[in-house]
Amino acid sequence: MPNKQKKILLLPGDGIGPEVVGETKKIIDWFNKKKSLDFKIDQDLIGGAAIDKHGVPITDEVFYRALESDAVIVGACGGPQYDKLEFSKKPERALLKLRKELKLFANLRPAICFKQLVNSSTLKPEIVSGLDILIVRELTGGIYFGEPRGIKPIENGERRGVNTHIYTTKEIKRIAKVAFELAAKRKNKVTSCEKSNVMEAGVLWREEVQSLKDKEYKKIELNHMLADNCAMQLLRNPKQFDVILADNLFGDMLSDEAAMLTGSLGLLPSASLGDKDKNGRTRSLYEPVHGSAPDIAGKNISNPIATILSFSMALKYSLGFEKESASLDKAVEKTLEAGLRTPDIMSKGMKKVSTSEMGDAIISNLN
Repeated sequence: MPNKQKKILLLPGDGIGPEVVGETKKIIDWFNKKKSLDFKIDQDLIGGAAIDKHGVPITDEVFYRALESDAVIVGACGGPQYDKLEFSKKPERALLKLRKELKLFANLRPAICFKQLVNSSTLKPEIVSGLDILIVRELTGGIYFGEPRGIKPIENGERRGVNTHIYTTKEIKRIAKVAFELAAKRKNKVTSCEKSNVMEAGVLWREEVQSLKDKEYKKIELNHMLADNCAMQLLRNPKQFDVILADNLFGDMLSDEAAMLTGSLGLLPSASLGDKDKNGRTRSLYEPVHGSAPDIAGKNISNPIATILSFSMALKYSLGFEKESASLDKAVEKTLEAGLRTPDIMSKGMKKVSTSEMGDAIISNLN
């Protein structure tokens, strides 16, 4: 039985973040009350909310509290009012700092098409029905963090923008190991994506992933695919995939594309995981795939399911409660089976509900 005293840091952030995290907090409170799990909940500011109060997207105090937490749950960061800020001071830099400084190198993004929502996808039902993909994205390397980077003036009054795409053997094998380990618990199949036809870093990626497979994961089926072809195949025949492994840039793009196969970004969670610290705790951050959606913020119409399922992933990967994670997933499914829909997934014959009503219904199905 896992130690029941676990620290959870909630960082609601901006836009609809406070609404969807609020519903998730209700569910954490339910587990504390009904299952005696005694989660210690802390809450603070991140992103634009932190900029408004402290002038920075994340304070040192919040960062150190994240270090001491068993799981961090973020709502969303950003909004149009921050678009003109210097790049290093934008709300989204808080997330990048957390990912980098907590050494959260593995981003897990499931793309599951609930059978109750097959018609919400823009693809034909026979293409997406039963879809269950897991995208494993490298999160701390590649072009998002490579040096040199920046925008500099050049001759003739022009400017040049530079970003560097760089990976090492260690970084590639570390994330590939995560993909292979997860595939071993699923269908023993990994598709590794890169652009080895035009990028040397892609050649290295392909060679190192293959080398690790040959040495340590002989029973796993490994396929290599160019990232642009993978994007096309996700629309053509997504069920050919099980675990997709990709670098930071391609993983970002492919996971957003896979998310929309399911019908709504409001349904999909994500987990960002690191190595174990000296206390045996796996550093982790959980967040919905969707953004801050400022156009619907404060209207109580956003879909909280992605954030609630992010907490379910936290139960499974960081907090040691797989059974409780499964029960929460089931409660979400039962709620959808009952025909309850927030506006983003509304369809004919279903019952439209608010953000808070969706959260209450999921708790009812937990009961």
